[in-house]
Amino acid sequence: MTKSEALVSTCLERIAQREPEVHAWAYLDAERALASARERDREAPRSALHGIPVGIKDAIDTADMPTEYNSPIYRGHRPKADAACVTLLRRAGCVILGKTVTTEFANNHPAATRNPHHLQHTPGGSSSGSAAAVADRMVPLALGTQTGGSVIRPAAYCGVAACKPSFGSINRAGLKFVAESLDTIGVFARTAQELAPLLEVLTARKPTDPFSNDSKPRVGLCRTPRWSDADGETQANLERAARALAAAGARVSEFEMPAGSQDVFDRHKAVMGFETARALAWEYTNFPEQISPTLTPRLQAGWRVTREEYDEVREIARSCRRQLADLQRDLDFLLTPPAPGAAPASLASTGDPVFNRAWTLLGVPCVTLPFGTAANGLPLGVQLVGAFDQDMKLLAWAQWAEHQLR
Repeated sequence: MTKSEALVSTCLERIAQREPEVHAWAYLDAERALASARERDREAPRSALHGIPVGIKDAIDTADMPTEYNSPIYRGHRPKADAACVTLLRRAGCVILGKTVTTEFANNHPAATRNPHHLQHTPGGSSSGSAAAVADRMVPLALGTQTGGSVIRPAAYCGVAACKPSFGSINRAGLKFVAESLDTIGVFARTAQELAPLLEVLTARKPTDPFSNDSKPRVGLCRTPRWSDADGETQANLERAARALAAAGARVSEFEMPAGSQDVFDRHKAVMGFETARALAWEYTNFPEQISPTLTPRLQAGWRVTREEYDEVREIARSCRRQLADLQRDLDFLLTPPAPGAAPASLASTGDPVFNRAWTLLGVPCVTLPFGTAANGLPLGVQLVGAFDQDMKLLAWAQWAEHQLR
């Protein structure tokens, strides 16, 4: 059995074993995936990802597989074309293994997916299936999307690496929009090192070697204005990570968020609500009975957000973004929590994005690294935040930090 075929076969065997419990996949065609792998094995390699299977969140269009957004409104929907990011993966020689589960319209109504570390705990959302599938070794790489905290938080809950790049880094054509100024395509892998070639394919940015010289990073320990929302384990874990990086030579200093950042953390929902209500206006107007009782009140609240409030929060975010860029000039990355704690013991919620949504509104790149374990055995993590458009620099430092935090 040739290389890609063997890898895809291993993934399919794992899925057959674990999918009845984890529920990470919205669509899977094993024969199609194996046929694609055999085709890749007959070709000369197109990229470092040639023949590697990838899972695609079911909020992203695929021409040869259903794209249903986890909504009955779109049951059986078959787009005419692949999303831009899917096309880039195919051009790089990747095997599209299948569609991973999303929450309804990548929003807050929980999906069927469970955390593979403990089946009664949430995997996070909205990229629930992508995070769970990578964590459970069903697939090595997967795509997700983040509008609030839908890449960074699930990665932390499931104990995998992930990157939400700078806003606009990955082309969004073929993504089902829910908030056009926030939606960002992100990536999942088991390690930060494995994220680099995936981001290179999707952004055309060249990776940076984190070990090419002996320089050590300048790190801002950022507790954020919402530090009190982090549980004791998360607070202690972040401080332990800061000490470990300092012991490895990093220059760690306390970092205070710019003036107005409290509003960015607290009022992201006004921007997301205003935009989501309009993005889903057709569905809400024509099929209200097919929208979940969880999403319906969120859409109703979005319609109540005035244009004046929306513009006000966006202006606050623009001001904060400029101040943050100035403050980050003397730092290589910020170290901050990815979630308030380990994955909650509930399947009725995807957890709280309090430590994600401000960075999404600010548009800066973020990386989750697994680090630490909660008392109940579930994974913890840390979040690294970089300067806008410095995605590969951040990812290089994430690889350095990953090496130090092992």
